[in-house]
Amino acid sequence: MLIGVLALQGAFREHILALEKMEIDTIEVKSNDCIKEIDGLIIPGGESTTMGKLLDSFDLRDEIKKRILSGMPVWGTCAGMILLAKDIGKEKAHLKVMNIRVKRNGYGRQLGSFISKGKFANYTNVSMPFIRAPYIEKVGKNVEVLSIIDGKIVAARENNILVTSFHPEITDDLTVLEYFVKMIE
Repeated sequence: MLIGVLALQGAFREHILALEKMEIDTIEVKSNDCIKEIDGLIIPGGESTTMGKLLDSFDLRDEIKKRILSGMPVWGTCAGMILLAKDIGKEKAHLKVMNIRVKRNGYGRQLGSFISKGKFANYTNVSMPFIRAPYIEKVGKNVEVLSIIDGKIVAARENNILVTSFHPEITDDLTVLEYFVKMIE
């Protein structure tokens, strides 16, 4: 199994380190050649507008979207969730592959960042760091809600697409990463 981590901007190194803890082969995705080799893709947190522009600059948007639509598992954390959403309000959506509407910076600015523990899928007490986090305002048909914190949807899955508002990669809790790996297997 080879998992790619989109390495254009954001917290890609933290995801790679978490994958290495699980002894999973990883590759930094910066070109279309890499996308063709991988079994799954993680789109990290970072700055979604910048990442969206870099998808175009590196000519990655179409190939990533094609692989996702053909069934490749993908996990978007924070900004990655924004990139995967079909609806991000008044702004132009990026990859438009998941039937969700996301509120950017839903928890406010940097000072609104916090750490919570909560339920994720069938797991309890999962560590969830929120950093200027978005949340899901609305889910469409076939989207499974995996976690709700303070009445807001913070994790969901639609077929081969997983999204989280929070950053499990900056903790020692590998629950969400293990969940994603099972999606690939």
